[in-house]
Amino acid sequence: MRRPLTGVRVIDFSWVGAGSYATKILADLGAEVIKIESTKKVDGIRLSPPFAGGRSGVNRSGYFADRNTSKRSMLLNLKEPAAVDLALKLIAQAELVCNNFSAGVMERLGLGYEAVSEVNPRIVYLSMSMNGATGPERHARGYGAMMSAITGLHHLSGIPGLTPTGTGTNYPDHIPNPGHAAFAMLAALRHSRRTGRGQRIDMAQTEAMLATLGAELLDWTANGNDRAPLGNSGEGLYWQDVLPTAGDDDWIAISTPTPREWDVLLATLGVAAGAPAERRDEVAAAVAARNNHELAHALQAGGVAAAPVLSPPEVIADPQLDHREHWRILEHPEMGRSLYNGQPFRFARHEVQPTTPAPLLGQHTDEICEELLGLSPQQIAHLRTTDVLS
Repeated sequence: MRRPLTGVRVIDFSWVGAGSYATKILADLGAEVIKIESTKKVDGIRLSPPFAGGRSGVNRSGYFADRNTSKRSMLLNLKEPAAVDLALKLIAQAELVCNNFSAGVMERLGLGYEAVSEVNPRIVYLSMSMNGATGPERHARGYGAMMSAITGLHHLSGIPGLTPTGTGTNYPDHIPNPGHAAFAMLAALRHSRRTGRGQRIDMAQTEAMLATLGAELLDWTANGNDRAPLGNSGEGLYWQDVLPTAGDDDWIAISTPTPREWDVLLATLGVAAGAPAERRDEVAAAVAARNNHELAHALQAGGVAAAPVLSPPEVIADPQLDHREHWRILEHPEMGRSLYNGQPFRFARHEVQPTTPAPLLGQHTDEICEELLGLSPQQIAHLRTTDVLS
């Protein structure tokens, strides 16, 4: 079945989280994404748990697998000039190039935008380092936790008066950065196809993060208010919290933005009318005696936003996700039948979900060398013995 990005070829030098997720979006939409890897320095998330069956290995990481569906993997040792030449030959046949190395790395490898645009003037070239390619901190290295820290997310997260906790995961890698990167690549691709001119996209991942903090930054610039962590309470809401319910470590999240929803909450729980400050303890006690799923349904029926706090097994078994066929089962060569996230959107006329599992390290090296580079089996074998395809 033809997909929205069928026919688009992407040479993907990205690794770890944000870059890999950005190109996964393109791959699931039908782009041919060739992930450039090397045994000399394996993608860090290939070595990150959880591992299938509890046994580690470069082809057994669930984290890597979920970020790299629908892609092909090719080994190129870019420290070897012959490997750089092969990379340029692939780029000459592509429309997009993506990397999320620190600023200057691709240039030192001989694969900066200037070198790439010489072999393919139409190329769209995305660099997505932490701080971008310019400025006094352009060479700084970092991961999602660093980006959360220097953009203020850690400052705003956690329980008031306690240690900054962040979001418990590398939030920039999963939401703002891959989303902004994919959008930028598609916009530039549209421009390239209309004008015949490619361009470099210089994306700073920290700046993508700032787009999620507009309200807090405006509060400071307009009002001089440096907002402190709020815990589970919601600024601008009448009352909000996450409370324990009946059961072993079961919880529920409830939001009441106006007194109307608060009154519905009190009535549902059988608590007498009163303001949050007066009824907080009674509400907590009443919630603690209820089943979190049943209470969430009852509150939703009354127009109150509420949801049970689900564990991973409960999320996988969630009937709403099951109805939308969110989860995808793909047969991985080493991990066997594996569960993958589908894309969170549906197209009326196209299938836009993962088609193949994450590739084994270097799984498609030979076929890419033969199909796109025109190399014979003997030439491929020679490139292996000379450490080019490694």
